[in-house]
Amino acid sequence: MKIVLAYSGGLDTSVLLAWIKETYNAEMIAFCANIGQEEELKGLDAKAKKTGASKVYIDDLREEFARDFIFPMIRAGAIYEGQYYLGTSIARPLIAKRMVEIARKEKADAIAHGATGKGNDQVRFELTAAALAPDLQVIAPWRDARYRNEFPGRAEMIAYCEKRRIPVQASAKKPFSMDRNLLHISYEAGILEDPWYDSWHLKNREYFNTLSVFPEDAPDRPEYVTLDFEKGNCVAVNGRKLTPLGVMQMLNRLGGKHGVGRVDMVENRYVGMKSRGVYETPGGAILHVAHRQMESLTMDREVMHLRDSLIPRYAELVYYGYWYSPERLALQALVEESQKKVTGTVRVKLYKGNIIVTGRKSPVSLYNPHIATMEADPTKAYNQDDATGFIRLNALRLKVAAKVHRRKR
Repeated sequence: MKIVLAYSGGLDTSVLLAWIKETYNAEMIAFCANIGQEEELKGLDAKAKKTGASKVYIDDLREEFARDFIFPMIRAGAIYEGQYYLGTSIARPLIAKRMVEIARKEKADAIAHGATGKGNDQVRFELTAAALAPDLQVIAPWRDARYRNEFPGRAEMIAYCEKRRIPVQASAKKPFSMDRNLLHISYEAGILEDPWYDSWHLKNREYFNTLSVFPEDAPDRPEYVTLDFEKGNCVAVNGRKLTPLGVMQMLNRLGGKHGVGRVDMVENRYVGMKSRGVYETPGGAILHVAHRQMESLTMDREVMHLRDSLIPRYAELVYYGYWYSPERLALQALVEESQKKVTGTVRVKLYKGNIIVTGRKSPVSLYNPHIATMEADPTKAYNQDDATGFIRLNALRLKVAAKVHRRKR
């Protein structure tokens, strides 16, 4: 049996690699995706092979992640439950897609992941595999009682590695778990399981400031940033042409400097429970705000309202793991049609955790100052007398209902 494992080189995936190999008597292929987590990848190949892998793939997927996953989601305006920028959610279908591609190339029988049975990631990985490779088996050790019984805690994992001389650095357990990529970093569990715990307290500077400073520590002077858009995509920051990866990297740096994009929320997991998460999404937050402003100037009202009515559904599909579902692809087609004229420039001011819009312009702007003006309209493009009939027609059903209900009292 040949199995492709999502591998990071940490304690958990090192144990997974060795345990799956022993339990299934399998040939193990380790796969690590570079999606902007900024972890040290040097020496990972040798480490995986020493742990028992026959082959190791370490793929730089950052540009693909930004171009084909983050940017389409930004064009859709997707935010889950009004707060979460979907940083972890959107990364999983890319990782799973690449695992499937490697499995096909290597003629593997299965893929494996280290997601727990309580979280969303297990669903995201496996729904992607189901959509792209329904014949591939999926191995999830955390849903296997044998694995949970053998490793009830971190101490047992460390002892397992020591016995088998698996090279891991067994550091003290952090008071929370983290997941980082190009779009964000998330923190959950541990000390954050108390929803009253203040993650923004300045005593937590050592913890929750990986991508962004606390607003109190941000510069006392604001910084202005311009974003150029073409068909819904940001193509330049401060006049500098950039790839999607370059856009994310620059906006993360600028946003992080000013402490923007910090979220502390209780969300509804797909598996049925509520969980508390703390997120830093500096670049993504700027991109969302600026993109919306560009749409406000260039998008038809009814198209915007139609698309907006679908944002919660689109965000759910991403959060739940249905990136490759026919309904998400259908929604994306509508999104792409809506973005054809979303072109122009937005200027924002970053200051102490705030993203303040200070201007927007577009060569295809639908905003007409001559029509919108409260002064005399020299073009005669709008006749205020026309509003009388408009209001009468829209009031007709209300008047009819009011008269009927009055008679019945």
